[in-house]
Amino acid sequence: MVFKIENPFESERKLSQSVIQVIEQLGMFNAELARILGKQCGDIGELTSGLRCLERDTETWQQAVLFIKTYNLLFDYFEGDGVAMYHWMRASNKHLSGTPHFLIVDEGKLPVIHDYLYQAILKKQAP
Repeated sequence: MVFKIENPFESERKLSQSVIQVIEQLGMFNAELARILGKQCGDIGELTSGLRCLERDTETWQQAVLFIKTYNLLFDYFEGDGVAMYHWMRASNKHLSGTPHFLIVDEGKLPVIHDYLYQAILKKQAP
């Protein structure tokens, strides 16, 4: 079961917990989160164990915020259908010229995926 991440930016602890929840819900690995955030695997291990939190006003914080916003857009677009969300992330997308999961993790295209989902929601909501 997937859920929308609510109020993830209220504190360093909350944001740190939220990024871990997102990777769990999307079936991602700690090493993939490390690549997304520009951190080492050991840093993510410390996040998951609660020994460390993401720090405000850092590039890592900004990347984590964008990652959660992107997840929430994905959640909204698929109306919380976890199977559809998982499939979309791992299926080739001709409009994006790749697989969203790999575009985010391997090619650093999180902003592209975020903007794509944002536009897709706007089109879906248009009369």
